[in-house]
Amino acid sequence: MDSSLISTLFPLGWQHYLLGGALLGAGVALLFFTTGKVGGMSTVFSSTWSYVVQRPFFQQPRLAGSRGWRLVYALGVLLGGLVWWLAVAGGAPQSTAVPVWQLLVGGFLVGYGARLGNGCTSGHGICGLGSLQWPSLLAVLTFMGTAFLTANLVARWLA
Repeated sequence: MDSSLISTLFPLGWQHYLLGGALLGAGVALLFFTTGKVGGMSTVFSSTWSYVVQRPFFQQPRLAGSRGWRLVYALGVLLGGLVWWLAVAGGAPQSTAVPVWQLLVGGFLVGYGARLGNGCTSGHGICGLGSLQWPSLLAVLTFMGTAFLTANLVARWLA
């Protein structure tokens, strides 16, 4: 691949993406091999709500019974982000040019899709594919196909 294309696609370099992916995979594999548990983040969200919402969905044994270790898992994810922010970004404030309303709408759509798809993109992509689950393969193919189609439609619309 042409080096100018690589620098266009990855202006800040590609190595940190590779390192991040390897660390994610290693963390999920370590959790699974040491405990037999699958670390999907959308389940962390639902199990955390079981503390405050008494509706039957949130009180299922698989959610209410796993919320303790899932909160520790989520804390590890947050601490990992903090370590990156301090070590790589130097603690400098980070910002985006994306308007807040778009972030909120996007967050709502992702959350709705995670519930509809019985898991989030990272859960299916990292945990599901890693454990060779066919429903996760179908989910990932659907996510990626939809993303490619949407990106191309938006690019044509904006052009």
